[in-house]
Amino acid sequence: MTGAKGPLIVIGGHEDKEGERTILKAIAEAVIGQKLIIATIASHRPEGYFEAYQQAFADLGVGSLVELYVRDREASQDESVRATFSDAGGIFFTGGDQLRISSQIGDTPIEAMVRELHERGGLVAGTSAGAAAMSDIMLVKGSSGETHRIGDLHMAPGLGLVEGAIIDQHFAERGRIGRLLGAVAQNPRIIGIGIDEDTAIVVNNRGMEVIGSGAVYIVDGSGVTRSNISEARPERTLSMHDIRLHVLSAGDIFDLESRSPQSRATQECREEAHA
Repeated sequence: MTGAKGPLIVIGGHEDKEGERTILKAIAEAVIGQKLIIATIASHRPEGYFEAYQQAFADLGVGSLVELYVRDREASQDESVRATFSDAGGIFFTGGDQLRISSQIGDTPIEAMVRELHERGGLVAGTSAGAAAMSDIMLVKGSSGETHRIGDLHMAPGLGLVEGAIIDQHFAERGRIGRLLGAVAQNPRIIGIGIDEDTAIVVNNRGMEVIGSGAVYIVDGSGVTRSNISEARPERTLSMHDIRLHVLSAGDIFDLESRSPQSRATQECREEAHA
């Protein structure tokens, strides 16, 4: 990420909409007084999504909310879509099926407008499927709650807004550590990011900060010394040696370039020392 680009808020799903609303407040603060697009594109049946967010954002200082939904790729050409992006301060992709996001808006005017919004400093946020679609490579399907089997993983290109990463959501709640390890085994040059429910990463410049009530898991395969991913039968259990794992909670920061974690307190001390 570079200077002028806006923040990315990537949410593990089921963000609090009635209590403290920590994550929704962060979204509102990023677009304060401006229009926020609620993109329900990931859902095959979007009824009710927009209304739920209208209620959740009602008193948080967002200028206005407008829904964006397309049933097929042709709809992305409509002039009404361009009008939706006019003067928007951000866009928020809701949950559903992440493959629907990439297949319906990939390489269309909508994707171009999302990138333009991000480039000019606007917010791009996503929850659940909307989070999975943010990375270069997108996890589409794989077993949860069990040890990874080598052939049991499906991936596709994502929007590529979070560079050099693959993102999984509903992470601890659905026991998805196995499939994230499998994804990193196939692509060891990228980092795996697993995000719990009601938890998010806020990505700015080259780093990210954790907010919310759960944890974020970082899987770094750059130091792996052995993997059977290319040798074993599809039903074989994955084997990897010397994988690196970080577990972060609210206030922790991760540098995406150096692949190093730190707490906010540590970062502030270092900034004071160099002041």
